[in-house]
Amino acid sequence: MGSLLLREWAGFQQFPSATQNKLIELLSKLKQENVNTLTILVMGKGGVGKSSTVNSVIGERVVTVNSFQSEALRPVMVSRSKGGFTLNIIDTPGLVEAGYVNYQALELIKGFLLNKTIDVLLYVDRLDAYRVDDLDRQIIKAVTGTFGKQIWRKSLLVLTHAQLCPPDGLNYDVYCSKRSDALLKTIRLGAGLGKHEFEDYAVPVALVENSGRCSKNENDEKILPNGNAWIPTLVKGITDVATNKSKSIVVDKKLIDGSGSDDKGKMWIPAVIGLQWLILKWIEGAIKSDIAKDKKPY
Repeated sequence: MGSLLLREWAGFQQFPSATQNKLIELLSKLKQENVNTLTILVMGKGGVGKSSTVNSVIGERVVTVNSFQSEALRPVMVSRSKGGFTLNIIDTPGLVEAGYVNYQALELIKGFLLNKTIDVLLYVDRLDAYRVDDLDRQIIKAVTGTFGKQIWRKSLLVLTHAQLCPPDGLNYDVYCSKRSDALLKTIRLGAGLGKHEFEDYAVPVALVENSGRCSKNENDEKILPNGNAWIPTLVKGITDVATNKSKSIVVDKKLIDGSGSDDKGKMWIPAVIGLQWLILKWIEGAIKSDIAKDKKPY
């Protein structure tokens, strides 16, 4: 479950000049907010492009991706530094195994994150998946149960495979909106958030295309069918989440053990025991009364 050593962000130089300038501007914004270290947790189902997205953001092939293994077997943290700023990105195993939520993967991730702070969660899925089903909702419920509802205040929904032609002749932006709305609704329901409560969370959405077939603009930046240069747009989304008013998620032993939710339940234990005692006494009294009645001569 090791992490890579902190290195200078060499991959930064691989980005086109226009992208570099935008990223420098965004990193400066973070430093102005006194954010000198940013830790990003990447989660989602296997095969949706989590590792490829990590590689794209770093600008280097830092996590292994191949056609025969769709996901990391264990969490891996990649750390890079630039101008006094440290970026940590944590790639994780897929959250589904044999059609069910992979709770073993969640336990691995929790253990790996002990004593770390999550500044941003990238919840990754595919833009070109046309259905949302109950398994998606169960995954969100499991993530919420592991890290608490607060995790969604620090999250960004990332949709990969965004270089596509929408089905049924739909406009690209309309299709993206419909797909993201369906997933955002699933997040709301799976996390157990009320409609108004979820509106306060306002989970943003970013589109990603990691493949080499991604189109480019005149500045050699990778762009989507709507013309947006997606790498700086994704980093801007990350920056906005990192600097929103919500607190980062500190993964301490209390969170790992789940004692935060247990403590709330423990408060009711004495009352429940007392109520059980009263019920037993009432039943005992009723039985004695019935016995006494049976002994009376008629």
